[in-house]
Amino acid sequence: MDTTEILKKKILDGGQISREEALLLAYAPLEKLARAADEIRTQICGNGFDICTIINGKCGRCSEDCKYCAQSAHYHTACLESYPLLDTETLLKGAKENEARGVLRYSIVTSGRRLSDREIDQVCESIRTIKRETSIEICISFGLLDEHQFRKLKESGASRVHCNLETSRRYFPEVCTTHTYEEKITTLKAAKRAGLSICSGGILGLGETMEDRIDMVLTARELGVKSVPMNLLNPIPGTPYEHRRPLSNEEACRCAAIFRFLIPEASIRLAGGRGLMGDKGEACFQSGANAAISGDMLTTAGITVETDMELIKKSGFEVKLHNG
Repeated sequence: MDTTEILKKKILDGGQISREEALLLAYAPLEKLARAADEIRTQICGNGFDICTIINGKCGRCSEDCKYCAQSAHYHTACLESYPLLDTETLLKGAKENEARGVLRYSIVTSGRRLSDREIDQVCESIRTIKRETSIEICISFGLLDEHQFRKLKESGASRVHCNLETSRRYFPEVCTTHTYEEKITTLKAAKRAGLSICSGGILGLGETMEDRIDMVLTARELGVKSVPMNLLNPIPGTPYEHRRPLSNEEACRCAAIFRFLIPEASIRLAGGRGLMGDKGEACFQSGANAAISGDMLTTAGITVETDMELIKKSGFEVKLHNG
């Protein structure tokens, strides 16, 4: 029995693989690795596919210097749009439209280091209205908030907090210098104490190593993350990463498979950059991934919900909530 089969059996018997074992999978034959990851996904998660959409709830002029981001005020990009926190009517309209298309989760994402207390009060009222008028799950990505703010958001009807680790602790200072890795971890722990589920992954293709990717997911596993966004860098002109090479489909499939081995019960969620993939992520959905962000991303075009619904059906999945 080869390494892939041994580690698959270990997981299906209820075990966890170590960092060293995950690194061995980086060199396993891809076809065999993808097939094993898909088997783990099938046996542990079933055929459910967790689909969500995002809305850019507050855009532009971000104080942070994340090197991949078109909204950072530190760089000169084509993203010139800037507006304050969207009003309740606009957020509700988006929620209703997405629910009508079969989307299960609706995530409100805002630029900036964090929302102010005044903005938190405003968006809490918007969330209460959305929850009164729809049954869609509300996810939030409002920056580096504290437990008190998260409790207010949970009481208003939010169920999940998104805050990406982005990469490993080792490599993070190469990606951003205006906030720290520890601040992200503190934020995720505060959200969890407030009773919210947490969603955290990263961006692949920032110049990190496979070790960095594995370390990122191991940190997510330690934090109890059950939704892991897997973004593929979309090199934005004007950012420091504008000349980075996008990941190949094969690299993306290998990462999806290894992430499945590391957190077998999670939603491995294809996110930003999926539109760069010729197959829209289909091969990754046969390599352990079982979730996606659909529709447009924050500043780049995505894949339509209608196209994704067809792809989900074609891949043998059924749209349903996973991990709360």
